[in-house]
Amino acid sequence: MSLWRCAAAQERRPGKGCALRLCLLSATLLLCLLQLGLRRSWDADQPAKEARKPPLPPGARRAEKASEATSRRQVTYVRSGRRRGPAEPTCCLQGAPPSDARKKTIRWHINLQPWASPTASLNNEARRLLKYISTAQISCDHMSMNNLPGNPNSSRRPWSICLDDRFSLVHQIKRKQCRLYSLGLGSDNNQFEISMANSGCEVHRFDPSIKLAHIQKGQRLWYHRLSIDWRDPNPMIAAHKLHTNTKKLGTVLNDFGHHKIDILKADMESAEWKILENLILEDVVEHIGQLVLEIHVHWPGFEVSGNDSTVVRYWYSLLKELELKDFRLFHSYKDLSKPQVFLKREAFNASSCYTLSWVNTRWK
Repeated sequence: MSLWRCAAAQERRPGKGCALRLCLLSATLLLCLLQLGLRRSWDADQPAKEARKPPLPPGARRAEKASEATSRRQVTYVRSGRRRGPAEPTCCLQGAPPSDARKKTIRWHINLQPWASPTASLNNEARRLLKYISTAQISCDHMSMNNLPGNPNSSRRPWSICLDDRFSLVHQIKRKQCRLYSLGLGSDNNQFEISMANSGCEVHRFDPSIKLAHIQKGQRLWYHRLSIDWRDPNPMIAAHKLHTNTKKLGTVLNDFGHHKIDILKADMESAEWKILENLILEDVVEHIGQLVLEIHVHWPGFEVSGNDSTVVRYWYSLLKELELKDFRLFHSYKDLSKPQVFLKREAFNASSCYTLSWVNTRWK
């Protein structure tokens, strides 16, 4: 008898489980139906509520429509990005479409010139370089800026530009259509930039030491918190982790929407050799009318390796690349106020700093 009762109990247990499942399913279905009914009821009430609203006077209706239009314009403005208004400055056109003019085959290294002598010799390499940077390749009769409008009389500066009529710069200045890029590392002397801006040039000075990203001084002078380098920053490194904002000159030209520079002035404190190499390898130098470059020879410079004779040969080869691009040296300034040192030695009657001025004879 007890065995029969146990068997009957086991047979009744599955029936109770099925009943519980059916109850839960029914409750779920009932909740879904209630939710659907409430939603339909709310949707049906909305037109009635709108119909019960008192009519707005004409002035209020116009204000409401204007508010809706403004909201639509704001959404469109956010989605389409920043638009430059008519009174906004045009120098910093960030996000401009890249120029196709510089999309050429990129070279990976410069062509080194033959050694100055059958065997590598620092004496021969140094003498060849110093003679090269001290000898003008083309004459320039008008290097003073005293005759330009807005420029006060002053003594001769080392930052010399050629204003002969056979070159286009003087005409561009008079038409107020010239552009100057000035590369520096925190120098306080900006008289050259100010005088060029007063003369009619659009001047952009790149200085990583200023506090704001862009500062405008007057109508034609801009300061940018940016350092020109021979390479762009690593995209894998977050921007806030970088010590300074650095870009290649070609990248800056694309960002600003500029296709040419009438004058490039560079005082980069021994970074000029690698920057010049980048300008040559990427053909950016072809978009420069005149180059005023301060070079430093007291040490090899940033990321320039090799023994002393190899370093000097590399310097000389870079300057010869400019000549192959139809640049001609028209002025050389030996700075006697700087230490008279050449690669950490007092030799060759050399200064540690020279300012060289080149003109692109193919510039139009």
